[in-house]
Amino acid sequence: MAEEDRGLVSRIGPVEVDWPRSLGYFGGIALATAFEIIEPPLAVFIAAVPFVRMLNLPNASWPVRFVAQIADGAAKPVGGDSEQTIRLTTPDVPSAAREAKPSRRRVARAAEKATEIG
Repeated sequence: MAEEDRGLVSRIGPVEVDWPRSLGYFGGIALATAFEIIEPPLAVFIAAVPFVRMLNLPNASWPVRFVAQIADGAAKPVGGDSEQTIRLTTPDVPSAAREAKPSRRRVARAAEKATEIG
């Protein structure tokens, strides 16, 4: 868990939940469905994306990873390549999703430090 996420991200067993992003993600889906911008079946698919992406762990079996990657590919048009709001963590891979892609805030801080030093 990154320092700036302390208090915003909770760990419940092997699941890590980013509360502000999760509330925004699922709340946005609920509002879009309530205002009939999207149909309920599409809303269910979009809401299921974070849960299906959790199956794509390095130590998962080949069929499970295959299905997770198919669902991940199908989710690309609806924002499936964004940072995960809910992630599975394991003792040997504590927060792979967070470490694989630096947050915008971290990139901005690194750029600010580089300009201050230079």
